[in-house]
Amino acid sequence: MKYAVIGAGGTGGCIGGFLARAGKDVILIARGRHLACMRTRGLRFETLDGAFAVPVRACTMEEYQETPDVIFVCVKGYSLGDAVPFIKRAAGPRTVVIPILNIYGTGGALQRELPELLVTDGCIYIASEIKEPGTIFMSGRIFRVVYGLRRNTPEETAGRVRPILKAVEADLADAGITPVLSDQIERDALQKFSFVSPMAAVGACYDVPASAIQAEGPMRERFAELVREIKTLSGAMEVGLPEDIVEINLKIMDDLLPTATASMHRDIRSGKQSEVDGLVYQVVRLGGQYHVSLPAYEEIAGKLHEML
Repeated sequence: MKYAVIGAGGTGGCIGGFLARAGKDVILIARGRHLACMRTRGLRFETLDGAFAVPVRACTMEEYQETPDVIFVCVKGYSLGDAVPFIKRAAGPRTVVIPILNIYGTGGALQRELPELLVTDGCIYIASEIKEPGTIFMSGRIFRVVYGLRRNTPEETAGRVRPILKAVEADLADAGITPVLSDQIERDALQKFSFVSPMAAVGACYDVPASAIQAEGPMRERFAELVREIKTLSGAMEVGLPEDIVEINLKIMDDLLPTATASMHRDIRSGKQSEVDGLVYQVVRLGGQYHVSLPAYEEIAGKLHEML
C-alpha cells in the first residue's frame, strides 16, 4: 500500500509519522519551515511517554509525482479547496480518498468535487499539535482513526474498495494507531463532531482551556448544552447519536490535560484563519435547514461573529 498524507500537522503528521515508523510506504505533503525541518532531521514527536524522531519522506504538492493507493486528507476545512486540484492530479482511478477533518460532512462535499474517485468519510480522536516546525506534541494517549463508506455508496464500488480499507486497517494497527472501520460512518463522524464543536465553541467564545469545562460550573454546563443541541439536531438528520452522548463527551473532556484547547480556539487566539465557519456557524445553518431550534449555538455564533 502506498500512502500520501496531505497536511502534516497534529492529525496528518501523526498518521504519516506513525505509518513511516512502522515501515509503511508513506509521504507527507507539507510546506514551509515544517517541511524543511522534516527533510533535514525527520519528524520529532513529544509524547507523554517520551520523545522520538522518525525519518519521513516529505514534499510539496508541486513536487509529488507518485500515484498513491490511499490519500489521507488532513488539512483544515478552509484549505480543503486547495487540496482538490492536487488530488485530481495525483490520484489514479483506484485511489481511495480518506478525509480526516474536524468538520462534519467533509467526505460528501469532497466526493462531489471528485466524482471519478471513491471518497470515504472519517474522523480522528487525538490530542496533538505542532509545537514548532518539525515537532509535534501529543498531549494524550488516545490515537484512533475512524473511517468508512457512506450509506449511498454503490455496492459494486463498495465491494471493490473494501479490501483496500481492510488493508488500511491492518497498516494503521501495525503503526500503533487504533483503527475503526465503521459501517455507520455518518453516525461516528457526527459523534466526534459533537465533542470537538462544543469544545471549540466554548473555548473560543469564553477563551478558556479544558480545565474550565472539567470543573463543575457554567462552562461545563455550556458545553453539555451544546452537545445536547447536536443530539437534537442528529435526530432531525436521521443520524442517531447515543442517548448518553453528553456523559460520553464529558468523560472524554475529563481525560484531557487541563491545559488542552481546540485548534480553532488556538487559531483565533493567534489571529490566524480558523475553522469557525465549519465548526460553529455550520451548526446554526443546519438547524435552519432541519427546522431545529439551537439557542445556545445561535448565541455563541453571534458572540463569535462580534469578536471576529
